[in-house]
Amino acid sequence: MLTFRRALVVAAVILTFFLLLRNSHNSQPAAAPKQNSPKPTGSYSENKAIQQTPPDDPPSPVNPPRPASTIREGDDGGKVALVKRPLTQVPLGDMNAQPLRQQLAYSFPYDSEGKFPAYIWQTWKTTPSSGDFEEAFRPAEASWSELHPNFVHEVITDSVAVHLIRHFYASVPEVQEAYDALPAPVMKADFFRYLILLARGGIYSDIDTTALKSAVEWVPPEVPRSTYGLVIGIEADPDRPDWHKWYSRRIQFCQWTIQSKPGHPVLVDIVASITEETLRRKRAGELDKMHMKSIVEFTGPAVWTDAIFKFFNNPDYFDMSTSKGNITWKDFTGITQAKKVGDVVVLPITGFSPGVGQMNAGEDDDPMAFVKHAFEGTWKPESERHIGEQ
Repeated sequence: MLTFRRALVVAAVILTFFLLLRNSHNSQPAAAPKQNSPKPTGSYSENKAIQQTPPDDPPSPVNPPRPASTIREGDDGGKVALVKRPLTQVPLGDMNAQPLRQQLAYSFPYDSEGKFPAYIWQTWKTTPSSGDFEEAFRPAEASWSELHPNFVHEVITDSVAVHLIRHFYASVPEVQEAYDALPAPVMKADFFRYLILLARGGIYSDIDTTALKSAVEWVPPEVPRSTYGLVIGIEADPDRPDWHKWYSRRIQFCQWTIQSKPGHPVLVDIVASITEETLRRKRAGELDKMHMKSIVEFTGPAVWTDAIFKFFNNPDYFDMSTSKGNITWKDFTGITQAKKVGDVVVLPITGFSPGVGQMNAGEDDDPMAFVKHAFEGTWKPESERHIGEQ
């Protein structure tokens, strides 16, 4: 018979287990690089870091504790990165009246000096535990868990994605409406990666990618993790006059693999941009007129690349008084080592695109090769990319 005293003991045990589980998900693993992995030498452009600690109000439910903001000197254009974050709690009614970007920035505050969450997110129509999961993807999917044993690794299906968005973005209904309105599964898959990284951070990578090295090796250890919050790679650097026939941008950043701390301003901007444009087109009755090229511009690598360059040249985040001019594709073409601008680390094309046999990309065994993309074209045709399909 379960007595009152025993019931209290059982409740205490359950509560303790829940707290331990939550703390383990929020902690950053300190996994050591494999000894047999070659260490990149001179693989980044070093920046100076200047710490500034603004006055803080005493921590309270209304004024939660805030870490010191950081000013970092970029290695391009002489710019200085300025990190902003909300200072006080705002009533829900007042926040809903604010512009979308302010709502997102408040809902998902950016801690530039925080840790990268130990999450790996992927999307597909079934999970690896299902017998319907494609056998061709199993080695690639398993590589992420093998190289990141202390990470939470999730393959998100359609129904789970819908519920996650409704949960994380309950206070921003415009985002939910935009996600539901997107007409193509590939567009929802694109949108979801930005949404999950904005809300929870970690690593997003397509299901047809193979992890070649642990994420702890992507950026050299001499670069403090407290000085960057977004890691991206170059997808294309086509140094040829007809580049526009093959790619959307002269330098194009890939979005099949992204690492981010939650709340990064680039993610705030791209989520807001996609949401606003989707709802505009919905009201104008234009969403059904999308085609593949416009999808790349609307939710894919083209708009992602634009968001990155917009951030690099945004006076809200960079002190333009020291600027030598806008940062453009010319600042990244031909790079062979990681380059840090503000709190964004840009990896050369070899980082996430080794073995493509062009644009000076190295092979899979190159010290700078971190993720292998199979280019399976799972988003073509659209019916083959099921994430988000209702």
